Amino acid sequence: QVQVVESGGGSVQPGGSLRLSCSASRRDSRFTFSLYNMSWYRQSSGKERELVAKISGAGNLKHYSDSVKGRFTISRDNRQNRVFLQMNSLKPEDTAVYYCKAERPYGSEQYWGQGTQVTVSS
Repeated sequence: QVQVVESGGGSVQPGGSLRLSCSASRRDSRFTFSLYNMSWYRQSSGKERELVAKISGAGNLKHYSDSVKGRFTISRDNRQNRVFLQMNSLKPEDTAVYYCKAERPYGSEQYWGQGTQVTVSS
């Protein structure tokens, strides 16, 4: 079982910035973080959860949803077992609970964090 924990959420004004962090660990077996693809999702009140960004194990491949391209940046530090989401030029529509997901490529299991709240309002 992989444990995933997000942090860094909060309340900001439109145009502001936040950096989310996600840590992953496993205690029941050997864990190699670099073997896991990592993703950020978000879910607004009354809406379905949507993919925001994803990054490959080595960090060389990245994908962003059209709504955040040019504003958000996903990155990872495999020595710290962490993935980050730098969010700039935040808009009210970015308000959501942000979730971190870990999964092995072509694997059958997904590991989710508990989520962290991001609120953008004036």
